[in-house]
Amino acid sequence: MLTQDILVRRPDGFQFGYNHITEIGKEKLPTGMTFGVIKLRAGESYNLTSDLESAYLLMTGRIRFSYDDQQYDAERTCYYSEVPIVLHCTPNTVAKVDAKTHCEIMVIQTANDKRFISQVFDASNMLESDKRGKGLLGDSSYRLVRTVFDKRNRKESNLVVGEIITFPGHWSSSPSHTHPHPEIYHYRFSEPQGYGIGENGEDIIRIRHYDTMIITDDVEHAHSTAPGYCLYTLWFIRHLSGNPYIVPTFKPEHSWAKEESANARVWKLCEGKSNEHN
Repeated sequence: MLTQDILVRRPDGFQFGYNHITEIGKEKLPTGMTFGVIKLRAGESYNLTSDLESAYLLMTGRIRFSYDDQQYDAERTCYYSEVPIVLHCTPNTVAKVDAKTHCEIMVIQTANDKRFISQVFDASNMLESDKRGKGLLGDSSYRLVRTVFDKRNRKESNLVVGEIITFPGHWSSSPSHTHPHPEIYHYRFSEPQGYGIGENGEDIIRIRHYDTMIITDDVEHAHSTAPGYCLYTLWFIRHLSGNPYIVPTFKPEHSWAKEESANARVWKLCEGKSNEHN
């Protein structure tokens, strides 16, 4: 598989207005999801009304979401330390955003013939924020995983939306795992020269600031970040008809690495190898 099919690069970031990354029906690797970035200057507005199910995630800035005759004022200054704020709209919701300061909003969309009540998710009602991998294998895969919504709290949705904060020099989404559901990762680093490694099946790819990785066809995937650079990942998954995403699949030879017994196994194996040479 070609790297340019797996990875969408935006080395210079995004322009003001709407920036296309993927679009349903026009993808090299079909995910059934449209993904883009809205950047607005202070005082600008943008129409968010769409015939698709849509999640609008505030990256940075101070804004006002207007939807279904409701308003929600939101502000986010740091996506590493602050949880996401997401307006989740059923298709054809009349909605817009007004920028009070310069702002950036991630747009995640898919088809959905179900209807549900549009609402904002924030710290008060997002699904969970987990410290995963803590205490395992020297904290080498310790990361923060924020899940905004999935089938547990948004059963009518065809999407799962969340974020990951991966600490410098650590792995994330580890052990490498698979699922048949298409997924997209969007990456930001704590410094623009930051970089990491992304797994996509047998392809090992250097990931950089503003990169977007496309994951399809049940390939194994995970990623890591170089020492010194904290990695932010926006991740979202599309449910398949009759097969919603619940949990990923881990290959048996690697699944032990997520169990509490992993530390003891590593040192037992290392001690055994050392004894072989005595």
